[in-house]
Amino acid sequence: MTEDWQNGGFGIYIHWPFCLSKCPYCDFNSHVRNTIDHSVWKTALLYELQHAATLTPGRTVQSIYFGGGTPSLMEPDTINAIINEITKLWHIGNNVEITLEANPTSVEATKFSNFKAAGVNRVSMGVQALNDIDLKRLGRLHTAKEAMQAFDIAHKNFERISFDLIYARQDQTLDSWVSELKFALTQAADHLSLYQLTIENGTRFGELYDLGNLKGLPDDNLAADMYATTQEICADAGLNAYEISNYAKEGAESRHNMIYWRYGDYIGIGPGAHGRITLDGKKQATITPSLPEAWLQRVQSNGHSLQLNEIISKPEQAEEYLMMSLRLSEGTSLSRFQSLYSAPMNQIKINALVEQKLLTCTNDTLIATKAGRMILNAILKELLT
Repeated sequence: MTEDWQNGGFGIYIHWPFCLSKCPYCDFNSHVRNTIDHSVWKTALLYELQHAATLTPGRTVQSIYFGGGTPSLMEPDTINAIINEITKLWHIGNNVEITLEANPTSVEATKFSNFKAAGVNRVSMGVQALNDIDLKRLGRLHTAKEAMQAFDIAHKNFERISFDLIYARQDQTLDSWVSELKFALTQAADHLSLYQLTIENGTRFGELYDLGNLKGLPDDNLAADMYATTQEICADAGLNAYEISNYAKEGAESRHNMIYWRYGDYIGIGPGAHGRITLDGKKQATITPSLPEAWLQRVQSNGHSLQLNEIISKPEQAEEYLMMSLRLSEGTSLSRFQSLYSAPMNQIKINALVEQKLLTCTNDTLIATKAGRMILNAILKELLT
């Protein structure tokens, strides 16, 4: 019997929680530590994997993703040990994607060849900006020149390269973003993640914003123009907007992120990593302690830190599936939603949104239009209430 998660596949996420510094916009689970015992951390991550395998025996892994934090600060030996352990514990797909997030500092880029030798076949670089003034504002430790040098090293080692940029930054004009994006597209990456700067609570930017001291942010109209222009420029360059903030050449979509967006199952390994795994036909959320020291202590005491947090009801699964899949250009399967929800989606609401040209509905598929993508949260609220 086919289970719902098989529509999305199965992946493994490894979280490395450490960074050299905390970026002012970042609300991820990242921490700065003066010293790290890499041997101890390697052992703990392997223990966690071994426990996770007892929960999901016999599955085929389609993607392994090293995220953070800054996983390019990991020792290549740790990466190699983790990949080898995964190949022992699960079946591995023929075209398994193994991604490592990396900062394009000169020191980290010199490790690319070792990461490739360890088994990594895709690198995702956190560039964020291509001028030194904005890089400094964003708290990045690399320069624009180092980013260019890192691109060159990455091209020598990996066939698949992605990098991130943030737009709608302080004092950024539409023209300057257009120039920056067009230059980025000359760097021959097959995948770009292009995110609008958001001010998150609990970050340094959040504190400054609340005090009225974060100046020069674009208004909503300019930010919307930047988003629309981004869509056009990437399309002209042959990178499809397969997800709201992600653009790729055909076949170069992030397979790992597609598991999330297609609402598959995934194991989350490491501090603060969460997961979704189906056990005995029931989808369960997994969590781990966020503080690195607490996570490590839990693993050393219990052999693992994974907690089965809650069983996700079928209606909740349907809602999560809709929220994830409607971000994709391929859209949402209405029959899959109905099988989870045990009732069809409200056709009257769908028809109204189609009439407003915010959605298209063809046969079994619901897709957000370009206009709809810009107000997706409002569309989801309308469909789910």
